[in-house]
Amino acid sequence: MRKLTIASSFVFALFALPSVADTTSQQWMTIVEVKKTGDHCVNDSNCFNRYHPNIPAVATANVGDMIVLHTRDALDSEFTIDSVPADLATVDLGLVHPMTGPVSINGAKRGDAIEVEIVDIVPDQYGYTVIAPGFGFLRDVFTEPYIVNWHLTRTGAVSPGLPGITVPYEAFPGSIGVMPGEPEIQMIKAREADLAGAGGVVLGPSAAGALPASVCGDNGSHKDDCLRTIPPRENGGNMDVQQMQIGTRVLFPCFIDGCGVFAGDIHYAQGDGEVSGTAIEMGSVTTLRVTKIHKGRGSSMDMPATLGNDQIIDMEPTRFYQTVGIPKKGKGEIPPSHGYLGGEKIANLENLNEDLTVAARHALLQMIDYLVSDHGLTKEQAYVLSSVAVDLRVGQVVDVPNYVVTAVLNLDVFDKYRF
Repeated sequence: MRKLTIASSFVFALFALPSVADTTSQQWMTIVEVKKTGDHCVNDSNCFNRYHPNIPAVATANVGDMIVLHTRDALDSEFTIDSVPADLATVDLGLVHPMTGPVSINGAKRGDAIEVEIVDIVPDQYGYTVIAPGFGFLRDVFTEPYIVNWHLTRTGAVSPGLPGITVPYEAFPGSIGVMPGEPEIQMIKAREADLAGAGGVVLGPSAAGALPASVCGDNGSHKDDCLRTIPPRENGGNMDVQQMQIGTRVLFPCFIDGCGVFAGDIHYAQGDGEVSGTAIEMGSVTTLRVTKIHKGRGSSMDMPATLGNDQIIDMEPTRFYQTVGIPKKGKGEIPPSHGYLGGEKIANLENLNEDLTVAARHALLQMIDYLVSDHGLTKEQAYVLSSVAVDLRVGQVVDVPNYVVTAVLNLDVFDKYRF
């Protein structure tokens, strides 16, 4: 009988092994996926646009599970890659922001804190940045609608509306958080009512367009207590903090059992300030993971906190142009942010005292002038670019009366520098 060779023995051994495909067939993750159903939030049982503890969880996850959320753009819009400024008339601000979730976390209780890792963000192919009349940091200066449509990949965003510019991919959740509890709802309503009574800008509970309708709508069980998603609060939400990048972890206090994790309003890129009122807004597939429950820690937290490594360094520009702002304004001018405080007193002052808002305004207006004069942009283009690629930063808060805010432009956005 002929002896088997080593080679033929190896072949027989391969045939004897269990059949598998390739590396794709080998999996270790437990995935909890929450998908979109329908064209808009109103058609989607996994979507909501108000906060209340009675909004039911749409899924449950364990610590360590991959929570995959399919998210909608911030305005739940009908914009297309060919949209024009007139299309902003279709936007209903009562529908802002559509959130995906909430997801209940097993083992998390009121008074705990959860550590949420931002694992990945897959962008849609299309995004937009708009100037909406009556909204934004310079709403008194930019009063007409405007839109820039972006073509998105993971290497950069480009637009025929801003030729020669590529905005780097630095995605993060504009809105991410947990559900407030009943005591927090009442506390927030009371303090915001006091602010409204003093003339402040407050978006109180509104049933118009509120979802889920059974809880927050016109005939909802808690329509007068469902909070709007536009202001950030103790539960997180619309914080618009671009440092919450992929790879960072956000620590949230829990106000209900299960915490109720959600995300939405994902931004492809944004400058610190989001000055036009929007970043590069998009839908996404965003993956989160609760890495740890900190028992009892939430009861001592005022707000969420972020833990990161070198992500903040990776976001820094290699070239920049910086303007410096102080609390300086025009004689007779009352910034819209100051009217409710009795603006008449400051109207004829050209210099305010220890005022970061006016200093930021001063820095931003200089940046817009620079983009117009040195790079040939229109004022609207410059405002949009500032919203997605200019960082407002506090310089100092001690040199009275002139606190300093700087505006830092990432010059890498200009193709002539990048390539």
